[in-house]
Amino acid sequence: MKRTLLDAGPMVAYMSAKDQHHDWAVGQFAALPPPLVTCEPVLAEACFLVQRNGGNPADVLKLLQRGTFQIGLEVSTEAAALESLMEKYADTPMSLADACLVRLSELLADCRVFTMDSDFDRYRRNGRHVIPLIAPW
Repeated sequence: MKRTLLDAGPMVAYMSAKDQHHDWAVGQFAALPPPLVTCEPVLAEACFLVQRNGGNPADVLKLLQRGTFQIGLEVSTEAAALESLMEKYADTPMSLADACLVRLSELLADCRVFTMDSDFDRYRRNGRHVIPLIAPW
């Protein structure tokens, strides 16, 4: 079974009825079997974006507590690999959250990234392999 790696964008769209991708995100969350896999930097980014859009950032943590998603990577353990990815994609520039998802895709080979970030079209796992995506485009 393919694991789904969760980025902040779909989480924010799911929680905001005003978001242009809300209906798409709701449909995807309903269709994807939990738990989705993410990382703490994605949660921090989602909390910031939810609050900036007028929502309650604590709702992100409620989804975590319900088991909608789980943390799949320890930043301190993967710091060297994350640093290498961020240096490789410095021209993008790659956020820590994006680096974590790319690294998770390397650790969980049978996966896809649930994102709205077009930078994932550029990112490669294990050097040159395309990362399968669930995206609205």
